[in-house]
Amino acid sequence: MSNKKRNLIERLNSGPVICAEGFLFEIEKRGYMASGEFVPMVSLEHPEALENLHRDFQHAGSDIVQAFTYNGHREKMKVIGKEELLEPLNRAALKIAKKVATNPLGIEQNLMAGNISNSNIWKQGDKKSQLEVERMFREMVGWACEEGADILIGETFYYAEEAYAALKVMKETGLTSVITIAPYGENIMRDGISIIDTCKNLEQMGGDVVGMNCHRGPDTMMPYLKEIRKALKCHVAALPITYRTTEEHPTFFNLPDNNGCTSHSPHETTFPTALDPMQCNRYEIGKFAKEAFDIGINYIGVCCGATPMLIREVAEAVGLKVPASRYRENMENHYMFGKNKRIPKHIKDYRGKA
Repeated sequence: MSNKKRNLIERLNSGPVICAEGFLFEIEKRGYMASGEFVPMVSLEHPEALENLHRDFQHAGSDIVQAFTYNGHREKMKVIGKEELLEPLNRAALKIAKKVATNPLGIEQNLMAGNISNSNIWKQGDKKSQLEVERMFREMVGWACEEGADILIGETFYYAEEAYAALKVMKETGLTSVITIAPYGENIMRDGISIIDTCKNLEQMGGDVVGMNCHRGPDTMMPYLKEIRKALKCHVAALPITYRTTEEHPTFFNLPDNNGCTSHSPHETTFPTALDPMQCNRYEIGKFAKEAFDIGINYIGVCCGATPMLIREVAEAVGLKVPASRYRENMENHYMFGKNKRIPKHIKDYRGKA
């Protein structure tokens, strides 16, 4: 039997591939990052916490270990006054991801992904800012290649032209490239290009996997994914946030809390620290994954709001059994809602009043 590790396209051609994203929110909830600032210093300050998170997602079924370098670019490091730590941060995150990917829980190694993302300084028509962004992409991609990345992921782009620039740099390496966009609430890219046309262009430029991630929950991402799947021949990616966005509020940036909140966040919006009441339950995430898979999308995951439990739900929804499946819910043995014959009748009869 060959020990050759299958590449991403080989895996996608044979079935679903699960990718966990959303590290920002989960690491912040675990107490290793400042919300709002969202700089992934965890790879330097608490590498054991990042490694544990990767392993938890691996246990839940993620086939890809994505290096946590989101927001770990030169501009963000300048904002917090730690530009000198840029390369150490990136290399540390890449090494941690590689360590986890090459020590899988199953027979086959996971794929380690290098990562670049929205720069937040890209400006339409401004060549100076665009060249600066391209330089940031190139140095991060260079480090990812040197640290042994199997694939590259470019994500969360809301300018079409920035996504094109990212893909250009990624393609120069010869590595498989995944590119996902994240349009804002106007339902168009910031530079006026439609969501569908942006994805078409990315496919024509050589994107191996093209799709959407972040900003939108299942209900406001799926309509576009259906159009994208019909329009593209390449593999499509689907990685929503885990919040109940609506047609009126298609992204989580301005999502209102209409659930009886008695203590609002001290800033203007529920994003990013008061989104909890709008969280999708596991069944909603599973429903999304199954629907995406059924329309021919094989690259599926979850972005902001992701937890290992939700990644497990995604994996199981598309027919996979993962290590964490051993611990899926078993309500049969619940002391009140179960059906085990040892559960006393007077306890079960009371559940309507509990």
